[in-house]
Amino acid sequence: MNGRLLARKLARGLLTIWIIVTFTFVALNLSGDPIEALVGDQASPEVVQQYRVRFGLDRPLWEQYVSYLGNLAQGDFGLSLSDQKPATQLIQEALPYTLRLGLTAFGFGLALGLALGIVAALNRNRAMDRFVMGFAVLGFSLPNFFLGILLILLFSLRLRLLPSAGADTAWHLILPAITLGTHFAGVFARFTRSAMLEVLNRQYMVAARARGVPRLSLVIRHALPNAAIPIITIAGLKLGDLVAGSIIVETVFGWPGIGRLLVGSVTSRDFAVVQAILILTAVTMVLANLAVDFVYTILDPRMRSARKES
Repeated sequence: MNGRLLARKLARGLLTIWIIVTFTFVALNLSGDPIEALVGDQASPEVVQQYRVRFGLDRPLWEQYVSYLGNLAQGDFGLSLSDQKPATQLIQEALPYTLRLGLTAFGFGLALGLALGIVAALNRNRAMDRFVMGFAVLGFSLPNFFLGILLILLFSLRLRLLPSAGADTAWHLILPAITLGTHFAGVFARFTRSAMLEVLNRQYMVAARARGVPRLSLVIRHALPNAAIPIITIAGLKLGDLVAGSIIVETVFGWPGIGRLLVGSVTSRDFAVVQAILILTAVTMVLANLAVDFVYTILDPRMRSARKES
């Protein structure tokens, strides 16, 4: 990826982040007064005004916006109204849990989805193909909260094999990782099947089969690398979506990560924490897209030459 293209993509990413910051700031401030949620309905107007002055909410909205952007430029995401701690500190405490859950679920979903997609493509229009595609549709269409509750009812309440909430041990990770990873597996299986079918029907693959190339070598060495581009595209998008995708799962399983923190912050109108989490999500998506573009140039020489010409 040349410097000009990288600069253009970084500029687009920064513009996207600025739009998200602006929209979030305006939408949250129009949704209601966070001080009322903090002090309660019984507080006197004088107490409410004191808190508004303390947190700078007595100023006009445009002044608050300019001040907020200035603080962001210095790495200051604001103070949590509920905990009286910096928003970045609360995120740092919750982020390792989300990464632990998200990366485990992503790895599980990617491995399972790739395997199922390849099996479906090699057995096109057969019973195995229909079974895999049925699982894929069910996996990415079944709501996470519904699947999570089913797993809790079966493995926690009925069989008493796994804990239903918390994050104390590795056993607590299994059910939320399966819940989130099943969605990833369904998406990856569907895209892998489509990409593999397109590659398997090309002339060089037909010629390789005619030469007697072993089936395993045909799939691993020839078909899968050439089908990698669309798979990497969706993998990059899903990797960037880990924070947003974990919100419901963390709430269902009581997992103390970013998603659960976001739900609690929205409920209490803790604007600083909500804005910081949304900025983190936007940055993650932008970086994931840049990483996908970089991997493209490594896997596909045609893209390297085209970008050099541009």
